[in-house]
Amino acid sequence: MTIKPLLDRVVVKTEKAEETTKGGIVLTASSQEKPQFATVVAVGPGGVVDGKEVKMYVNVGDKVITSKYSGTEVKLDDEEYNIVRQEDILAIVE
Repeated sequence: MTIKPLLDRVVVKTEKAEETTKGGIVLTASSQEKPQFATVVAVGPGGVVDGKEVKMYVNVGDKVITSKYSGTEVKLDDEEYNIVRQEDILAIVE
């Protein structure tokens, strides 16, 4: 099964949260910071959103930084994804 985003939506797979600090302290799941780095898995076609033409600037495979608590988390085939609007992507990492 695949996810095909609509309009200005982007499906990303977030990186795993750090389980230990640089000093070697093991963090519990509740104290781990939510990761902001992700890889783009699928991109919507863009189009007219709220009366404005939206051009998509990200491509499948891009490494991106997303807003910390943006999007909707989805679990599909034992994989976790996040569906965000393109405006919630802050930067492309090169």
